[in-house]
Amino acid sequence: MKHRSFRLRIALLSTALAGGALVGFSGVAWRLIYRAKVSQLDVRLENQIRRLARPLPPDVSPDDEISFLNRILAANTDTEIALQVRDTAGQLIYQSTDWKADFNQPDLFPPRLEEPSSSRDPSRESEPFPRRNRPGRSENPTRLREPRTPPRLITQQTATGSWRIVAGTFTNSQVAIAVNLNTLDREMAAIRNIFLIAIPGTLLLVAAGAWWLSSSALHPIQRVTGAMQQVTVAGLDQRVPIGTTDVEFVELIQVFNQMLERLERSFKQASRFSGDAAHELKTPLAILQGELEQAIQQAEPGSGLQQTLGSLLDEVRHLSSIIRKLLLLSLADAGQMGLHKVPLDLAELLAVMVEDLELLAPALKVQTDITPPLSVLGDRDLLTQVLQNLMSNAIKYNLPNGWIQIQASQQSQTVQVTLTNASKEIPVRDRSLIFDRFYRGDPARTRTVEGIGLGLSLAREVVHAHQGTLTLDETLPGQTSFTLTLPSSSRQIADF
Repeated sequence: MKHRSFRLRIALLSTALAGGALVGFSGVAWRLIYRAKVSQLDVRLENQIRRLARPLPPDVSPDDEISFLNRILAANTDTEIALQVRDTAGQLIYQSTDWKADFNQPDLFPPRLEEPSSSRDPSRESEPFPRRNRPGRSENPTRLREPRTPPRLITQQTATGSWRIVAGTFTNSQVAIAVNLNTLDREMAAIRNIFLIAIPGTLLLVAAGAWWLSSSALHPIQRVTGAMQQVTVAGLDQRVPIGTTDVEFVELIQVFNQMLERLERSFKQASRFSGDAAHELKTPLAILQGELEQAIQQAEPGSGLQQTLGSLLDEVRHLSSIIRKLLLLSLADAGQMGLHKVPLDLAELLAVMVEDLELLAPALKVQTDITPPLSVLGDRDLLTQVLQNLMSNAIKYNLPNGWIQIQASQQSQTVQVTLTNASKEIPVRDRSLIFDRFYRGDPARTRTVEGIGLGLSLAREVVHAHQGTLTLDETLPGQTSFTLTLPSSSRQIADF
C-alpha cells in the first residue's frame, strides 16, 4: 500500500491555493493598473483636445498656429504623438508626419451637432482657430470653440504598435490626437516581470510556512507515535501527557492512554496467570517424575510395565520442559528474566556442541568456521539453551544426508554466530511467523518432528534480554540460516 505524506499534502494544497489566489490577484491587479494608466492617458488627451478649443495667444500669427499646437502637444507628453486637423467639411488642414493611414476611419470623428442659425457668426466659420476676443466683440470664443459633442476615444492597432486616439469635433474644425502606447506597454511589461519574480518567491515562502505550520500542528501526533513506539513489555506503564495540547488532540491522547491502561492490566493478568500456572505445575511434575523413576527401578527389567512407565516418564519430562519454557517466557514478558551474567567464550560452547552434534547426527556433514575468542557477558545456561535450540532445529529439519555449517566471528562491538543447514524452503507466509509462540509450519505439523513451537520464541526472548538479536536470514533455496548477534564483552563493559 502506497503511503502519502500528510505534511506534504498540506504544503502542496496551501501552495496551490495561495498560487491560484496570487495569480488571480496579479491578473486583476495588472488589468486594473493598465486600465488606470489608459484612463489617465485619456484624461490627458481630452485635456489637450479642450486646450485646442481655447483662444490662441495674441502674439501667435496664423502661420504659426499649427506649429504652436504641435509644441503644446510635445510639451505635455513623453511619448510619440500624431496630430490631424480637418475643417468642418472634412478637408485636411494639417497632418503630422507620424500620422498613420490606419487612423483614417470613416467614424473617427464624432458627428457635429448644428448650432441654431441665430448663434452663427459667418466671420468665425472661415477661421479654423479663432483669436482671442477682439475689441467690440462680446461673445466668448472659448465657448464657441468647445467640442460640440464629447470626444471619441478608440484604440488602433498598427504595424508600429497600439495607438490611443482621441478625436473631437469643434464648431470650426475637427482635431484628432494619437498617442503611441509602446511606453505604456513597456511599463506594463515591467510590472508583469515583477509579478513573475514575486509570485514564485512568495509561493516558496508559503510552502515553507505551510510545512512548518503542518509540522507544528502534527506535533501531538508525533508525541503519540513516539509513545506507541515505546509500547513494549517494559513500557506499558508509560502515558502521553496532555499538558497544553490543542483541544482537537486531547480526546485522541485520552483514548490512547486508556487503551494503554487496559492493555497493561490485561497483560499483567495474562503474564501473572501463565507464570503462576507454570510455577504451580513444577512441583507436581517433579513429584510425578520422581515417582515414575522409582517405579521403573522397582519394575522387572524388560517387562511391559517398565516400558510403559518409561514412556510416561518421557512425556512427563517433555511436559516439564514445556513448563520451564513457559515460565521463562512469562518472566521475559514481565521483564523479570533473571540473568546471571559471567564472562563467556562462545567458541568453547560451540566446540562442545559440535562434538555432540557429530554424535547426535553422524549422517550430516558438519562444516565450521569459528574464529576464537568470542567474548560475551551472558548467562551461560540460557545462552547454551539458545545454541542448543538452534542446533536441534538444524538437525530436525535437515534433509537426508544433508549438511550443517557454523560460522562465528567477533567484530569490534559484536559477536556473530550464523548457523546454516540444508532444508526445505520455508514458505514466505511462514517466515514472519516463525518466531511466534506455538507456531509450526505446515510441513512440521506432524508427530515425526518433536517440538511444540516454543524453542525459537524462547531463544529470541533470551537473546533480547542480552541486548542482542536473532534473525532468520535470506538464503538460497534449499537452505535455512539463523544469525545470532550479541554485544561483545568489551562493549558491555564500556556501556556499563
